[in-house]
Amino acid sequence: MSTPFPFTAVVGQDDLRLALLLNAVSPAVGGVLVRGEKGTAKSTAVRALSALLPEVPVVPGCRFSCDPAGPDPACPDGPHEAGTGAQRQARMVELPVGASEDRLVGALDIERALAEGVKAFEPGLLADAHRGILYVDEVNLLHDHLVDLLLDAAAMGASYVEREGVSVRHAARFLLVGTMNPEEGELRPQLLDRFGLTVEVAASREPDQRVEVVRRRLAYDDDPDGFAARWADEEAAVRQRILAARKLLPAVRLGDGPLRQIAATCAAFEVDGMRADIVMARTATALAAWAGRTEVIAEDVRQAALLALPHRRRRNPFDAPGIDEDKLDETLEEFGGADGERDDDPDPDPDPDGPGGGGRPPQDGPDEGTPAGDVPAQGEPTDDGKAPAGQGGEQSPVRAAEPFRTKALSVPGLGEGAAGRRSRARTEQGRTTGSRRPRGALTKLHLAATVQAAAPHQLARGRSGRGLVVRRDDLRQATREGREGNLVLFVVDASGSMAARQRMGAVKGAVLSLLLDAYQRRDKVGLVTFRGSAAEVALPPTSSVDAAAVRLESLPTGGRTPLAAGLLRAHEVLRVERLRDPARRALVVVVTDGRATGGTEPVALAGRAARLLAAEQVASVVVDCESGPVRLGLAGRLAGELGGTAVTLDELRADSIAGLVRDVQGTSRRAA
Repeated sequence: MSTPFPFTAVVGQDDLRLALLLNAVSPAVGGVLVRGEKGTAKSTAVRALSALLPEVPVVPGCRFSCDPAGPDPACPDGPHEAGTGAQRQARMVELPVGASEDRLVGALDIERALAEGVKAFEPGLLADAHRGILYVDEVNLLHDHLVDLLLDAAAMGASYVEREGVSVRHAARFLLVGTMNPEEGELRPQLLDRFGLTVEVAASREPDQRVEVVRRRLAYDDDPDGFAARWADEEAAVRQRILAARKLLPAVRLGDGPLRQIAATCAAFEVDGMRADIVMARTATALAAWAGRTEVIAEDVRQAALLALPHRRRRNPFDAPGIDEDKLDETLEEFGGADGERDDDPDPDPDPDGPGGGGRPPQDGPDEGTPAGDVPAQGEPTDDGKAPAGQGGEQSPVRAAEPFRTKALSVPGLGEGAAGRRSRARTEQGRTTGSRRPRGALTKLHLAATVQAAAPHQLARGRSGRGLVVRRDDLRQATREGREGNLVLFVVDASGSMAARQRMGAVKGAVLSLLLDAYQRRDKVGLVTFRGSAAEVALPPTSSVDAAAVRLESLPTGGRTPLAAGLLRAHEVLRVERLRDPARRALVVVVTDGRATGGTEPVALAGRAARLLAAEQVASVVVDCESGPVRLGLAGRLAGELGGTAVTLDELRADSIAGLVRDVQGTSRRAA
């Protein structure tokens, strides 16, 4: 086993280290979600934490880590008698993003269950993580059905495995730690709320600190054991401090004053439900214990709010997590002092140099060099060759209109892509449509088909009792139909014909609405824009729907309408993405009024580009943005060339009376 990087050797990242340590002190806090760009020591810090956790007593030989002082009466390896057990290090179990359901929850031997009535059970990762850490790297990319299983286990503290009437249950209480890069997509709100705390991490812009990071990493890579030995004393000190804080935790008093501040803060920031109040209370108590105090003070409540509330304030996937610290301070001041606690109390921290700053929030603000966000590209020429960006051909970005609920657009046929909620597909979840022989391990038994396959052979197999004699060749896998996520590629006309501010605001509002729909249906999205003399990929296909919304908001308009260039660029994006993810079917959404200008024969060129997409059986829909009393119907003509459907902005609304939900016309590339 490789030597982990020492926790105390991690440079900076005070909030991250403090959040992890608070969960080590009080696992009831509920875990940590670590958000940040790649290369910021997220995984390193989480893996290093496991070496600091105190040992846990377990029943010898129990695969489910039962506590000998109170063994689980329903343990599949039980029953166990209460008594003295063995000590072992708390485990950190990693859940791969591509793990199967059986790998997570465990698997039953269906053949023995049917033939012998024996609950032969192979534990999964949830059993391994019991009383330890369950770590999910890139948690935002986890498949929906695995997220559902995690939610159930986290809520009930137990895992249930059901296979055709055979049921196994075991305890599964764990510290859930996830890391994610927001650029790759956001989490479902249900899973987001399950994390007690959240931390934003970013690489330091301070040269001296970056130098120290590189120096320590190189020293560790050259001699992991020697590097760990140099930090052994610091690691031992933190481990002892965790033990001391755990012992002190039951004696910490959360008075009426801090409790009132917690409730007022959650109400002021309009968080949903009561979980935030409970998490803040547990976090503030853990902060006091970590600082060596038996009283929760206002500073503990403030730090708890900074860790527990940012991810609970999002109202839609395009809202950035965060919290207004001025508003927080005003709320704490307004509702403070009920127990005689004052913000000007002397610092009671016995070890101000300990990791996490002894429970006080880090004093350093964001680095001044941190980018404030994406800046739209400037300097593109207009069709007439004049200066852009407010100097002639280009208009400033227009704000999007209020989003609305859209009608469902789906790809026809039956796919086999990643699980989602848009188009019909063969999936592991969903309604049973038939059976087949299993390819590899059996995951979903089709009981009737299995019995039907085994029945003709009972006499030849010498059946004498009531049980059915089942062989492996008799087993049948259930085939199921559910929904898949698609690649929704937006091709948006940003030319001068779309540049009327009210009109472009409505267009952006429609695209934003479709992006919200794509988020809810677990799609990948991409964004191609065309204007002036060319088209560009504003956003390559990604799971980060909010990144598409940012690009859309800053989209400038102006110039001519190179419709053919936009369609050809979409064709190239789909070609490359098909090589990367061949099972994911695409839906092209062209947002335009159908006009084409610039060059020679622009309309004919656009028609040929559209027929190129149609020849590859790409599902498409054209959102017709033409307005006014005189309409040319060019978008409808374009939809015909694409082999798709045209809908107006009004018809796109789910509450429109223009018709029922319509599937995209045309034959899918992977239609059944």
